[in-house]
This record gives sequence, C-alpha cells and structure tokens, in this order.
Amino acid sequence: MGSIYLIRHGQASFGADDYDVLSPTGYRQAEVLGAHLAQLGLSFDRCISGSLFRQRHTGETVMAQLDAAGFKQPALEIDPGFNEFDAEGVIRALLPAMLPDEPEALEIMRNAAHNRAEFQRLFALIIGRWLGGEHDTPALQSWLAFVAQAQAGLGRILDSAAPSERIAVFTSGGTITALLHQITQMPALQAFELNWQIVNTSLNHLKFRGREVSLASFNSSAHLQLMKAPELITYR
Repeated sequence: MGSIYLIRHGQASFGADDYDVLSPTGYRQAEVLGAHLAQLGLSFDRCISGSLFRQRHTGETVMAQLDAAGFKQPALEIDPGFNEFDAEGVIRALLPAMLPDEPEALEIMRNAAHNRAEFQRLFALIIGRWLGGEHDTPALQSWLAFVAQAQAGLGRILDSAAPSERIAVFTSGGTITALLHQITQMPALQAFELNWQIVNTSLNHLKFRGREVSLASFNSSAHLQLMKAPELITYR
C-alpha cells in the first residue's frame, strides 16, 4: 500500500495584515517536523503543496531539513486543489445576517487577535451556516464546491501514484477536514469539530491502494510534544 501524509502548515500570522505568512513559531514548527522525520528515516517520493505561501513555506522548510540530513527530496509540486477555503470571504458573506443576534460581531472580527475565544465562537457559527448551504451566494465558494476541489486534488495524486509511494501534501486544516469528511463519511459538522483540534504541522496519514483510501492516523503532533515546549502546540 502507498501512504499520503496530509501535513497542516505551520502557524500563520493570525491577526496580522497578511495572514498567509508563517509566524516565527510556525517556521520553528516546520523545522522541528523536518528534523523529526529525518530522525525516523521517513522521506518522501513526492512532495506536493497548495499554492498558498504558508503551505509552500512549510513544505520547503521541512524538505530542507530532510535534505540536510541526507534524504534527497524531490522538487515541490504545486496543486491549488489543496488550498484552504477563503475564510475571510465566508465571513464577509455570512456575517451580516448574524448582526441582529450578534451586534458586537464586527468589532470582534476586526480585533480577532485580542478576542480569540469570541472569534472562535462566532467563526464556528459562521462555518455552521456555510456547511448548511442555505446562505450560499454566487460569489462564495460553497462547502460542496470546496469538498470537490479537495477531492479532485486527492484524485490527481491517486491517478499518478505508484503502488507503494510515500507522498507528502502540505495543506491546511479545512482541506484536511474536507478529505476526512469524504474518506470517513462523517457528517460535515462533526468533521469540523475535529478541525478545531488540528495542530499546526500535524501529520494525518492516509493509506491507499489504487483509488481506495483509508485513514491510518489523525493529527499526530509527537514531533512537537517531544520538544516539551507547550508554545509550539498551536491551532491557528
């Protein structure tokens, strides 16, 4: 059987002007993951990333650690099918209808870095509406369209994969959630309950034979836990 490792990107710059940049913690998480994989002797036949900078930078950092340890890595392939959904677009589209019930929502969202708990509460409510599909607009990528995007990315890998290849995919929490939803057939809302627990740079291991895919492990963050540095365990 072959293996696909869905790897969430390192911590991005939450609350900054440009979210799509690894924070210093995110960069360190990627370094730690690469060094850990090298210690395990786990290298990859193919490395694939979404096109977002935080995904690519995580991949490049992990691969550099493996290269430095003598495990020559292939060139990083880019596939936008593994991009994250547009969270800001979802918020902009669905938040206005919630304002009568959540009058402070705009202020909370504008100062998310200083209102993390309230931001998470509101974001979960917004995601619930997005998953339901009842508030879809033509300009907004629907949940079903996002799942189809992630599924198409996985399909491209399976169509070209050798039977026993080890493939790394540097992606995001939403994409991992969409694929878990498809592979395990768990309800979307339940899948997103798992999403909130996905650690930055965690490993999610899929096994495949042809087009058959199964989940072997979820959200492994042993590389960070072994550092005994709680600040490296982040979720956003």
